[in-house]
Amino acid sequence: MSKYSLKKIDDYRWEIPKTGGMRVPGLLYADEKMLKVVQQDNTPLQVMNVAHLPGIVKYSLAMPDMHWGYGFCVGGVAATDPEKGGVISPGGIGYDINCGVRLIRTNLTLPDIQDKMKILLAALFNNIPCGVGGTSSLNLTFHELKKVLRDGAKWAVKNGYGTEDDIERTEEYGTMQGADPEKVSERALRRGKDQLGTLGSGNHFLEIDLVEKIYLPDVASVFGLEEGQIAVLIHSGSRGLGYQICDDYLARMRRTVEKYHISLPDRQLSCAPISSAEGKDYFAAMACAANYAWANRQIMTYWLRETFQKALRLSPKELGMELVYDMCHNIGKFEEHLVNGEKRTLFVHRKGATRAFPAHHPLLPGVYQSVGQPVLVPGDMGTNSYVMVGTDLAMKETWGSTCHGAGRVMSRSKAKKAAKGRAVERELEDRGILIMAKGKGTIAEEMPDAYKDIDQVVRIVEKAGLSRRVAKLRPLGVIKG
Repeated sequence: MSKYSLKKIDDYRWEIPKTGGMRVPGLLYADEKMLKVVQQDNTPLQVMNVAHLPGIVKYSLAMPDMHWGYGFCVGGVAATDPEKGGVISPGGIGYDINCGVRLIRTNLTLPDIQDKMKILLAALFNNIPCGVGGTSSLNLTFHELKKVLRDGAKWAVKNGYGTEDDIERTEEYGTMQGADPEKVSERALRRGKDQLGTLGSGNHFLEIDLVEKIYLPDVASVFGLEEGQIAVLIHSGSRGLGYQICDDYLARMRRTVEKYHISLPDRQLSCAPISSAEGKDYFAAMACAANYAWANRQIMTYWLRETFQKALRLSPKELGMELVYDMCHNIGKFEEHLVNGEKRTLFVHRKGATRAFPAHHPLLPGVYQSVGQPVLVPGDMGTNSYVMVGTDLAMKETWGSTCHGAGRVMSRSKAKKAAKGRAVERELEDRGILIMAKGKGTIAEEMPDAYKDIDQVVRIVEKAGLSRRVAKLRPLGVIKG
């Protein structure tokens, strides 16, 4: 028996009314078919739990790719007001801080690479470290690593791994302010020291895609996208460093909850007032992990360009490998939003959710001011990915947020069992998708069946008005850890 009730607002919005200690209602973005899926793992209960956080404003939100997570559901969004006792919760950001995705467009078309895909994929697999514990060829000192944590992607570009255009097209311009490496534990530093420029494992990937369809030609033109074009997606985060920072501060905040007399229905929501010493320390450490992740993806982009040049024997100008955008989907940020007509600075948790800012938003780079922010919604191995664009309605309803991907419907262990006896790699190859991975286990865990239907997820956020489709990408070759 469910422990919550749902009130249908329209075909794509479902409210969980306030009950018990909930400070605000819950709001789920789903159609009826998706709602049945998300109810199977009791994700709405986590949405209710988040609604208990001190200082939470308006709603506890969940995007259609929602599924059970640590504390917050994956796909969860919540804003808290620092001036009204608002808290910061590591569970609302996640273990892989600034796990995110970046899209690189090219001048290439399918005939340019069709006969060279295996060679190209093998070269990328060799040049970009991946897998659990994958280590980098960079040999950073702890002193230099702390510079990375302060400066993010700007450190990478300053050291020759990219261009100023890359910085312009990265969320927060690749550097979150307020980062303090002294708030990062020695263990976290050790874990991050040899992993800069590595892909990692799990759902992280590097993918060569074909731009199969354009929905909004005028917006796609500004993004530099057109039908028949080859593009590349990189999905990775802050590796062991981010995981350790989250673990360190969750342990600290379990004690903090008692100190500040915060009552919570789930200890995984452990938090601290944003204005407290504990809250400020966590934000400073989280910002370090965010900066590490941006530097990480920037360095991989440099090696990606290098590999394409050598494998295809083309010049940088001929390749035209330009960053479209880099965005994060596990992050917490101070942002200005309207609350009952009043402009307020809120702290927005996005866990498995992405920003979707509209045209003319002051935080967007000049190149996208006229159309809005690119929103990157990756699939996984055998599924399409989408490029979308932010909307005004998202700013009004969801603190400028939308979905981040398909969202799991199977745990990794369940996916492995379901894949038993199947040749998933061969199934994908028969569909024209080449896969390279460190281990067979990864392919089974990440098979397309383990995820929701991304076409349905994207349709829901578009019908709800949170973002609009610009382009569809079809995978040709995928590297997994």
